[in-house]
Amino acid sequence: MPGTLYIVGTPIGNLEDITFRAVRVLREADLIACEDTRQTRKLLEHYGVAKPVVSYHEHNEAARAAGLVEKLLQGLNVAVVSDAGTPLVADPGYRVVKAAIEAGIRVEPVPGPSAILAALAASGLPTDAFRFGGFLPAKRAQRRRALEALKAERATAVFFEAPHRLLDALEDIADVLGPGPVVIAREITKLHEEFLRGSAGELRELLAGRGAVKGEITLLIGAPQSRREEEGALEDAVGECLRAGMGRMEAMKTVARRRGISKRQVYEALEKARRDSPRS
Repeated sequence: MPGTLYIVGTPIGNLEDITFRAVRVLREADLIACEDTRQTRKLLEHYGVAKPVVSYHEHNEAARAAGLVEKLLQGLNVAVVSDAGTPLVADPGYRVVKAAIEAGIRVEPVPGPSAILAALAASGLPTDAFRFGGFLPAKRAQRRRALEALKAERATAVFFEAPHRLLDALEDIADVLGPGPVVIAREITKLHEEFLRGSAGELRELLAGRGAVKGEITLLIGAPQSRREEEGALEDAVGECLRAGMGRMEAMKTVARRRGISKRQVYEALEKARRDSPRS
């Protein structure tokens, strides 16, 4: 009888975030396939798991998948893990799962931590529907096109982002999507875990003042409905300034300065609110 391919979720930071079942499966597996053997051995040593490990990453995935399926067909049980979190989510593993299924091998998920779900749950953004988009494109033109597509979304968008590209990404989010709600989840479950909430402009200004941005980043962008609510909030803020005696331009400048966004973003939000308002 062929063995079973287990897809095992592992901690994304805090080593306590692993299930009893995951530890048992790792102890009982004949072979553990992992992205980085050095990283995985730290986890295995922490839980007293002494099993052979083999590397399985983006550079050898195609060749390694065939070898793993061969071992499964020989009756060995194989556990696939990533460096952190649930395998296959922005990580290698798809090829071996597909090949195992085609070979009639049982594939069994062992659920565990996910940076996407952890960030979403604590974000404060709507969770009834969400879309995960992997990493935002590294090149600005492609990134802005990807963000343009979110204008038609009706769900919270979740992305991973590299720390050195985060400020550029926030600038593009502010330009393309306006002053809607954005959440940055950094170093989830780790010692320096941090959630930053605000508009893209506000968060960019905050992070730019810190210098270098470090850590694992999960970036969440509120759905269009949330942005409409924010546009209404900007309209109310400008209205308060007008009632205080300011002129329209001065009111927009004041609100923009307080929110850490551009005057153009305030203007566009007001114009959109005006266009969307019911006509008498």
